[in-house]
Amino acid sequence: MGFGDYERALPLYRELVRTMRQDPELHLSIGHALKTQGQTLDAIEAYRTATRVKPDCGDAYWSLANLKTYRFTESELAGMRAAEASPATRLADRYHLCFALGKALEDRAEYAESFAYYERGNALKKTECRYRPGITERNARLQKAVCTAEFFATRAGFGSSSRAPIFVVGVPRSGSTLIEQILASHPSVEGTMELADIPRLVQELEGRSDKHSEPRYPALLGELTAEDCQLLGEKYLVDTRVYRSGKAFFVDKMPNNFRHLGLIHLMLPQAKIIDARREAMACCFSNFKQLYASGQQFTYSLEDIAHYYRAYLDLMAHWEAVLPGKILRVQHEELVDDLEGNVRRILEFCGLDFDPACIEFHRTERQVHSASSEQVRQKIYRDGLEQWRHFQPWLGPLRLALGDERATPAAS
Repeated sequence: MGFGDYERALPLYRELVRTMRQDPELHLSIGHALKTQGQTLDAIEAYRTATRVKPDCGDAYWSLANLKTYRFTESELAGMRAAEASPATRLADRYHLCFALGKALEDRAEYAESFAYYERGNALKKTECRYRPGITERNARLQKAVCTAEFFATRAGFGSSSRAPIFVVGVPRSGSTLIEQILASHPSVEGTMELADIPRLVQELEGRSDKHSEPRYPALLGELTAEDCQLLGEKYLVDTRVYRSGKAFFVDKMPNNFRHLGLIHLMLPQAKIIDARREAMACCFSNFKQLYASGQQFTYSLEDIAHYYRAYLDLMAHWEAVLPGKILRVQHEELVDDLEGNVRRILEFCGLDFDPACIEFHRTERQVHSASSEQVRQKIYRDGLEQWRHFQPWLGPLRLALGDERATPAAS
């Protein structure tokens, strides 16, 4: 399952179900595998089975909501409300139910109650999180201090010469899955998933350090030799090979990699980097509505999301200044408005010939692992661009925390 080999995983799960029919986690796993493969109707049935086995199975209800295209029945809504209100419901089930109810009520245009459930779900989830905004902001400050234009100029020629990786970075819910789907529709490009290899390399480089002292990374980037960077680049290419089938290029769409573009450039200077960007209010509120399976702990507070978004803009402005011409910014709203023009722009940046299949990206059959899996299997549409405006009466704290960053700069 972890390697995305669902053709082997599904028969194993179904064999287990024969003797463990009352295990909701098995039905959930089957649903997740089917969803990733694009077998939506079968996935829905698996998730529904999980709710029948365990009526307060919040993860199953959220999985249905997270399809983004599913609409709950009246009886399902009643069951979700009852389960969420029950004192016997576990914390994890409760916040999953809150996010599912928020989406269900948003689809019904019942925005006040929808926001109340989103807010409650986020508050409950945040009790499990240890996110501290200061760490993200400190990392951005240190990256800017270490990775200057002069720093890169003295390290020209470092790293692997491979042109295979295409990194898509940004804040989650910014349209990165759409860009990946467009690229993966090209015969020369492999779509993978949000690979954890760069964050894992960072952890290995940093090692154990005193949590009260300044972190070793990114300062240690200055200690890396040309050979070190070459070996790191080659290690990344070897480690990611298990997710690829041999095409000339592949996409790594881990959004948080925007924090590590200095390391990426040192070890893979020929790699393409695409910054997926979305209007601030829309992007931040979309994150507030999303319950992530793991990570992205900054998303469970409007203020934390705003601070993270501002840190992202600040650091991306730095990377664009010190690595001129190395990063392509793709504004989601402009991509939606002019699909072909931006597809041509993306392919040209990546050194790829234009292929009409990239315009018909929704026809491409492949595994899609993110929350946007069902959306990128449809033709492009504008409906989602302004959804956040329905919730404006409750988004004052977000607007205030974003400040002047509400006006996202145009694509460059």
